[in-house]
Amino acid sequence: MDLLATLKALGDETRFSMYRELATSTRPLSATELADRLGLHANTVRLHLDRLREAGLVDSEAVHRGRVGRPQHVYSLTSGAPGLGFDPPAYTLLAGLLGALAERVGADADDAAAIGDSWGTEAGRRARTRSCTKALLGELERLGFDPSPQREGDDVSIAFLHCPFRELAEAYPELVCNLHRGICEGVVGAVGGGSVEEFATLYDRDPCRVTVSVGYADQS
Repeated sequence: MDLLATLKALGDETRFSMYRELATSTRPLSATELADRLGLHANTVRLHLDRLREAGLVDSEAVHRGRVGRPQHVYSLTSGAPGLGFDPPAYTLLAGLLGALAERVGADADDAAAIGDSWGTEAGRRARTRSCTKALLGELERLGFDPSPQREGDDVSIAFLHCPFRELAEAYPELVCNLHRGICEGVVGAVGGGSVEEFATLYDRDPCRVTVSVGYADQS
């Protein structure tokens, strides 16, 4: 299995959500079933399933449901795909292994930032606000960073009072911190109205923080 392709495939939030549904399901699922569970259009789901198949993570099977017409395709994880466990110890172990494997196959800071940006861009597009700082705060809160914003002139400085990535960041700072930076840049870029001016990691400042330049228009 191509490890870098696996990281890139699961670096997309929608594909990761689909992967999680398949990993925790007791049976193969159709594209329609996945779409219903995740609130997506079936055609969108099929496009993402194609990417997961290309990465060697998902298999498809044609099944007949006792109806006349074409068989329905259902999807499940391949035998070689990581199951993830979806409990904190297993997830932490897998994340650490993926970090080590990413370094081994040559993934660098730019790769990590690009994957994070892709994730953040999707999150920003789903945000129900035109304020890039509100959207970013919402995503950071959802991910468990306990963000604390402070207005500083035309900038909003957001401190991370908790880092769910800290253990991994200490082991793989170049990959993990740039992945997080990419998420922030993706959210802000997708919503518009601002830009990430500074991203301070655990080696720069305590607490870590991101500074977004928004100007007068965004009063968040």
